[in-house]
Amino acid sequence: MTTKTFIKTLSANDVGTTGGHMGGILVPKGDGELLAFLPPLDPDVLNPSAWIDCETPDGTVLRLRFIYYNNRFHTPRGTRNEYRITWLTKFLRNADAREGDAFEISRTEGRDRYRIRVIPVSRAEPVEDDDGPVRIRLTTGWRRVH
Repeated sequence: MTTKTFIKTLSANDVGTTGGHMGGILVPKGDGELLAFLPPLDPDVLNPSAWIDCETPDGTVLRLRFIYYNNRFHTPRGTRNEYRITWLTKFLRNADAREGDAFEISRTEGRDRYRIRVIPVSRAEPVEDDDGPVRIRLTTGWRRVH
């Protein structure tokens, strides 16, 4: 059986350090492969959603919500047109997730349950050399792991 895995580098907003209200992790509308990996949502319905069962590394099963906020197409003053995975705040906090860490979600073909985990990046400080400080550019957004 084939297992598909997707990873997203977490932003400050994803882990709640910006002080704003976290609305979940953004799922890009243009990533057809990622959207096909997640449960189908009916765009003809206002804010369709699906609950997804996800197993954490310690075996706990969490219910996350995959939602398409689409009021732009359903209400006169609607502005939202975005997919998100929500109900992650407590999981990310318990995993001590920080900006730059990776959120991983995977699922084996034929199984309903997903697996999730946080992959920490090195917490070490960058080393300075003669040319100035080392700059590390983090990959942003989602990517498929092959």
